[in-house]
Amino acid sequence: MTRQLLLSILLATTMLRVSASASSVDHNISKGLMPVSKEQSIKMLQPFKGDFRILGSKIYAHDEQAKFSPIDYAVSWGLFAEPEIARHISVNQYDRYLNWKIDRLPVPKEQAMQMVSNMHIIPANPNIAQQIKNVKRGDLVRLKGDLVEIKDKDLVWTSSLTPTDTGDGACELFRVSSIEWIEKVQG
Repeated sequence: MTRQLLLSILLATTMLRVSASASSVDHNISKGLMPVSKEQSIKMLQPFKGDFRILGSKIYAHDEQAKFSPIDYAVSWGLFAEPEIARHISVNQYDRYLNWKIDRLPVPKEQAMQMVSNMHIIPANPNIAQQIKNVKRGDLVRLKGDLVEIKDKDLVWTSSLTPTDTGDGACELFRVSSIEWIEKVQG
């Protein structure tokens, strides 16, 4: 009986270690490392860069995409990156989606919709993996990297290639290799 109990404990401990190491390997990309799992790949679609006002950010740890993108940024650019406009934009981020509103649109609705986006951020290296979590609402950041496609088992997650599109599939899947603060909110 004691021997059976010891074998059961040993088996359970071994299974937990295997499960933990598999989970760790699966999340390599979200830590800024290259994929180790044979089922995962990152394909560069095109270079991408820009100056973006951070309207909000949301950290993800438990959805399927968290293995690749640990954080989403709600961003604006162009006219909507101006502080006097950006401060009036309210955002709600959930389940990798973004809803936003502003009381008075300074431009036609169709144009306004093209200056706000939800970006799924993938760190290109461990240093960036730490930096991407330091953004605050109101920061103006210069991001450089690539729009990518991620594959994993049955998942194919492809970036939009047009920053002015809207609706489902309009988000950028952005593998960030550089982040520079142009303006940083104090506090």
